[in-house]
Amino acid sequence: MNPRAAVLLVLGTALLLAPVAAPPFWVTLLNYIGLYSIVSLGLVLLTGVAGQTSFGQAAFVGLGAYTTAYLSLNHPAISPWVNLPIGVALTSVVALFLGFITLRMKGHYLPLATIAWGISLYYIFGNLEFLGGHTGLAGIPALSFFGIEMRSERHFYYLIWTIVLASLWATRNLLDSRPGRAVRALKGALEMAEAFGVDAGRLKIVIFVYAALLACISGWLYAHLQRFVNPTPFGPIQGIEYLFMAVVGGAGSVWGAVVGATVITLLKQVLQDWLPRLLGRDGNFEVVVFGILMILLLQRTRDGVWPWLARAVPQRKPLPVSKATTLPKRSRGNEGVLLVVERARKQFGGLVAVSDLSFELYRGEILGLIGPNGAGKSTMFNLISGALPLTSGTIAFEGRSTGNRQPFQIARLGICRTFQHVKLIPAMSVLDNVALGAYLRGSSGVTRAALRLDRREEAMTLAEAAIQIERVGLNEHLHAAVGSLSLGKQRIVEIARALAADPCLLLLDEPAAGLRYLEKQELAALLRSLREEGMTILLVEHDMDFVMGLTDRLVVMDFGEMLAQGLPGEIQKNPVVLEAYLGGV
Repeated sequence: MNPRAAVLLVLGTALLLAPVAAPPFWVTLLNYIGLYSIVSLGLVLLTGVAGQTSFGQAAFVGLGAYTTAYLSLNHPAISPWVNLPIGVALTSVVALFLGFITLRMKGHYLPLATIAWGISLYYIFGNLEFLGGHTGLAGIPALSFFGIEMRSERHFYYLIWTIVLASLWATRNLLDSRPGRAVRALKGALEMAEAFGVDAGRLKIVIFVYAALLACISGWLYAHLQRFVNPTPFGPIQGIEYLFMAVVGGAGSVWGAVVGATVITLLKQVLQDWLPRLLGRDGNFEVVVFGILMILLLQRTRDGVWPWLARAVPQRKPLPVSKATTLPKRSRGNEGVLLVVERARKQFGGLVAVSDLSFELYRGEILGLIGPNGAGKSTMFNLISGALPLTSGTIAFEGRSTGNRQPFQIARLGICRTFQHVKLIPAMSVLDNVALGAYLRGSSGVTRAALRLDRREEAMTLAEAAIQIERVGLNEHLHAAVGSLSLGKQRIVEIARALAADPCLLLLDEPAAGLRYLEKQELAALLRSLREEGMTILLVEHDMDFVMGLTDRLVVMDFGEMLAQGLPGEIQKNPVVLEAYLGGV
């Protein structure tokens, strides 16, 4: 047995035997750790992975708890097990409404908004008479399973931890999938994600609802464990504590939720037991000492406790990529105009970055967009890809206007790009970064991914990504974290990611920057082979030797305007270009 399997076997055995071997007090603590872990797991996904800070998860716990409490007491004919899907449906509606309002906000406004609606729901629970006001609701019936009432905390323990493990399994599956890669791109790489077809606004709401549903399930369990609810456990202070658990445990890992819930719960219990003996019972010193310890802990383990613990656990070797059937290819036309830019203009206040620029791009050609720094080349790229809106003029791709489309909508037309400043997800492997490029070539959503029903499509996506990585010569770095590669190799990874999208039009923004001479020659050979396959390429580049030996035509820009266009040989001899761009040589 390998060391990793041995560690998992020991932990699984301890978890299974805990209710039998541990005293009742510790079983109670383990139950609460399980309940907190479920809520914290949603925050790991929402805040740690997707970067959307929420202090209001306790309110969703309250929705689950109050829904089953009210229905159990006022409609006893309805089984408490049926109350769970009712609570999930109610929480989904509330989370959708709140998500549409709050997830549009950025910066410090987002966490402030979550605090605001968290406080609002807390006071709603306390002020509605049919929910018992601040007194709460008592006498909630115990859950029964095949006629056996789960009144004992030892019985309830197995239900709680079964749901914890199922939630961990589903969330781990989700992160290891097509939508999971997109979720990981939301934090710090939003522009890149949208350039490959990810509807970031919709995905944020989906993950927000997912986290809310986990909190609702925890609330349902809490109500039947305690058999009494009042507003106190669902207030803003508890919401902050849930976020603490995710951050302390390790907000980037699903196991961080369990570790964080365990650390916070045990630490609070130890402080409550020992501080009164040391400092007397006057004064609430637990909160002060708890805060100091949290600061020290986060200083020592900035990424949380779990990454620190994980170093001691043998890591699983990456599985080899299967030789699955690759994804279907996009059909491309053979001739004619592909892209038409007509009097495109972009102003930033009084600054004109692109001034009434017009040119055409034909199918199957490589067109170079060149000019000195500040000429407006990257701005033109951003206008074509939708990252910036046009001030005036039109851009048409295959006869369809792209002027009012969002970046993810333009990507769906068949336009993909690289970036002037590399935009990759450093912690993800080269394979996963490139697989993100194939996002639009798959269809599996969050539910299919969480239930692991997407494995065939996932195998095809990874096989396609591996093919493109091998094609650009980075096969030896397949499973390496992309942040460990040199800048030149990261640019090649960006090209592989764009190729995984199988675009009709490939936009390359300074692809040769940071490459050595032989690497540039290999890149040029790759781009020529893509042209022979029917792919159309528009590139911005400063290396004139690279551009002149590769492109079919050139468009020269200066101060946002068209300076000249024509064949590379003509541009080299153009006196206006020589004077303005090549220094009159």
